[in-house]
Amino acid sequence: MVKKQKTAYVCTECGYDSVKWLGKCPSCGQWNTFKEIKIEAPSPETAGGGFKRSPLNNCRPQKLSQISAHNDPRIDLGDGELNRVLGGGLVPGSIVLLGGEPGIGKSTLILQTVLNIRGKRILYVSGEESASQLKMRADRLAASPLMHPSTGADDTIDILCETQLEKIFEAIKESQPEILIIDSIQTIATDTQESSPGSIVQVRECAAMLLRYAKQSGTPVLLIGHITKEGTLAGPKILEHIVDTVIQFEGDQHHIYRILRSIKNRFGSTSELGIYEMQHNGLRQVSNPSELLLNEDHEGLSGVAISAAIEGARPFLVETQALVSTAAYGTPQRSATGFDQRRLNMLLAVLEKRVGFKLVQKDVFVNIAGGMRITDLALDLSIIAAVLSSNVDTPIEAGVALCGEVGLSGEVRPVSRIEQRIAEAEKLGFQRIIIPRHNTKGTDLSKFTIEIVPVRKVEEALRELFG
Repeated sequence: MVKKQKTAYVCTECGYDSVKWLGKCPSCGQWNTFKEIKIEAPSPETAGGGFKRSPLNNCRPQKLSQISAHNDPRIDLGDGELNRVLGGGLVPGSIVLLGGEPGIGKSTLILQTVLNIRGKRILYVSGEESASQLKMRADRLAASPLMHPSTGADDTIDILCETQLEKIFEAIKESQPEILIIDSIQTIATDTQESSPGSIVQVRECAAMLLRYAKQSGTPVLLIGHITKEGTLAGPKILEHIVDTVIQFEGDQHHIYRILRSIKNRFGSTSELGIYEMQHNGLRQVSNPSELLLNEDHEGLSGVAISAAIEGARPFLVETQALVSTAAYGTPQRSATGFDQRRLNMLLAVLEKRVGFKLVQKDVFVNIAGGMRITDLALDLSIIAAVLSSNVDTPIEAGVALCGEVGLSGEVRPVSRIEQRIAEAEKLGFQRIIIPRHNTKGTDLSKFTIEIVPVRKVEEALRELFG
């Protein structure tokens, strides 16, 4: 009996699928974004490549009270930053998507990680580079002082340069890897679909088949994906719905620092981030973020304030820079790099309404040093201080750090984990730190030697800074 091919329609913007064509997507509201795809029901022999089921998968329903709550042992990737972003390591049977702009260093990060893993059979599938190119990069990374001393030629790493998914599954059956890497998913295609590699149909079907393989065999799969010009994962949202974890490699190619950020994680927190420094011989892990976010040459310069921020579980001090100048055109400019521009506009309105400084005819530019993008609300107080410092052209005293969220009425609201912020400022030699007054309640501050200045309103903080 011949099986009929099913037809579905998928939104190219958000991945919403429907059994019939729709002019407007009910999920994202975009018009004329539905594309027709053909779905062929896989046979039991071909579903997931025909691999045996792992003990991780039990087809029988279980009582919730009878399910064991123990966590499966994670695979140590030999990279502290990557382990932290993944939630403690790679979970067996999971499928992880690493996204980033072309040339940002995704392949370098994965190959460097692969060379650091010991005692695991790894299959590295490359659809973009030849085996000789990978060998040259591996030799360059292995010779780097950033790598583990025992890193070198390893017979447990297999390289396969192939773009046809069926042939990849044949190689998987032969090598039986413990970790599978696909570089990249946009280059892989299956014979069950007629469209070209990188299309929505191919990306969806290939990722779904790799997901079935990961869940049935218990083998973790690492996918590398590209970022579109709009800043989203190419696919576009279909890959994010399929995979277990989405991590994004961010940064400017003209800067040396790279940020590894978790967007989706079924096995850990999405608030963690990893920081790397791009060097000519690989990526160096930055264990102390304050070393790259602070510049010692800002003494005597106006428009610079130091803030005690927290991203994930890591406290660090970040340098916020502001430049205020007379508007050259009729409409003043508002620009923010590494900070939410809408929040900057709100802080400028608070500074004008509650503090009394008129910035209507001034251009305001704000930058977070180091090329990072910070989402911590505790930066509000330092942003206001840096803007005012630049406006009056008066530098902030050296050795002073700030943290606090600013409300619409000009109050300094409390922030989380204040003790970690204070301890980080004290460790780096700061003499004073300005914090919200509400954070002093129920917190033992006597153990710190740094001078702690609690404030209730923005005016009090500015009075402490500028007299």
